[in-house]
Amino acid sequence: MGDGQKADGARIAVFDVGKTNIKLTAMTLDGVLVESLSVHNEVRPGPPWRQHDLKGISDWLFGSLASLCRHHPLEKVVGTGHGSAGVLVNADPDETSALPMIDYEQDLPPAIRDGYAPLSGDFFDRGSAIMLKAAHQARQLYWMQQVDPERVAQARWYLGLPQYWAWRLSGVPSAETTILSAQSHLWNNVRKQWSPIVAGQGWQRLMPPFHPAWETLGPIRHDLARRHDIPEKLSVLTGGHDSSLNLYRYQAAGMRDACVISTGTWIVGMCAATPLDHLDENRGMVLNSDVTGGPVGGVLTMGGREFSHVAGQGQEETAADAALVSLLIERGTFALPSFGDDDGLFPGSAGRGRFEGPPAETPAERKALAVLYAALLTTECIDALNEDGLVALDGTFLRDPLYATFVAALRPNAETVYNLDSYGTASGAALLGEHETRDTPAPIALSRPPAFAGDRNALAAYAQRWRELAKRNNLQQGNTSKRDNR
Repeated sequence: MGDGQKADGARIAVFDVGKTNIKLTAMTLDGVLVESLSVHNEVRPGPPWRQHDLKGISDWLFGSLASLCRHHPLEKVVGTGHGSAGVLVNADPDETSALPMIDYEQDLPPAIRDGYAPLSGDFFDRGSAIMLKAAHQARQLYWMQQVDPERVAQARWYLGLPQYWAWRLSGVPSAETTILSAQSHLWNNVRKQWSPIVAGQGWQRLMPPFHPAWETLGPIRHDLARRHDIPEKLSVLTGGHDSSLNLYRYQAAGMRDACVISTGTWIVGMCAATPLDHLDENRGMVLNSDVTGGPVGGVLTMGGREFSHVAGQGQEETAADAALVSLLIERGTFALPSFGDDDGLFPGSAGRGRFEGPPAETPAERKALAVLYAALLTTECIDALNEDGLVALDGTFLRDPLYATFVAALRPNAETVYNLDSYGTASGAALLGEHETRDTPAPIALSRPPAFAGDRNALAAYAQRWRELAKRNNLQQGNTSKRDNR
């Protein structure tokens, strides 16, 4: 919808803070995009650590929200964001933070890495293994406490990223289950209690009261509204974790037990039906939460970066050639994990990725191999989640039509669908606006992948061989993890 046009019907603004980009989107209450604004999420060098520019984001958000309110009948605003971010704040919501927000890709000082590990509890306390660099809200707060204990002692709240922005807008502090269950290491979602590190470090006073993601915390702060010409009737919702709200989009559509695989920098698999005793932290598996607090099995692997390593540069807009994929399968050309810094589903594989068999020499062959590799990683995620039922694919990998086709062909006895929307998180967040009043399934556009035209037996044999080679590759290198905390 063009600037200056009015739309009929209520709208909700979704503020989505990603690691690289930030978006503010006007959405219908049934999750359809109306208008979107975006800006780069700048990271500054510090000291005392690389940090996000909260002041710059604030100025952009408040100005952009005022602009969207002039052009659309916005009634509510809700935030969402990645899970690896916590913000320590004082009591005044006009202050940006008590200490700068840490960039989760910041390297850790060895003393912080080594000091934190024995405090972090068991798997259900953490919801994951201890991950790379400065991930995890608890570890970031621990780092802050070691660097500047006085400011931590004087601070009032420690907030997850969506709740930080809800607090800036409404003045109401909140904790929320999806963001705390996104590997914050602060919340045990199985026992429904704070992880031991919270009491052990004396952080209880920093933990705000819980509110569900869909709850209205209050109207926008009057002084903030007047200062930036934002309507004072605008309601502020609690908000939640980006991947969990993308899952909520499918759950709101009636697909409660669907396994959702979202692709981008990370392949993120989430499935509420995965038994908790199947979660293996050594294979990139995690424990998340849905918006109601129900446990959700998950798996994480840096598929987007793996894809880029295999495809090489300059192939982003080029579709893979099905005939070349068939040729690679026939001659036994393999890409074996993992090329990046993350083990993913193959313990000990970080940085040990390699190619085997006749090389993929041309750019087109590399792209074909990358799409095949992405499909194999995806099916490995699905298998880890113990899912043999309905799987829904979404995200950037679907830009290549063959990706969904190969995933479906690799699981011939189960149903695979896909969604081409590029704004799934925003849709899920928008649907929170009618969570308590929705009485029919929310709309969602799903398609079935085109049929695989090649030799299914050859593909199945190739996949089995790939799995054997991937596991052998890691064992030959020694089955020890290269995560920076071990």
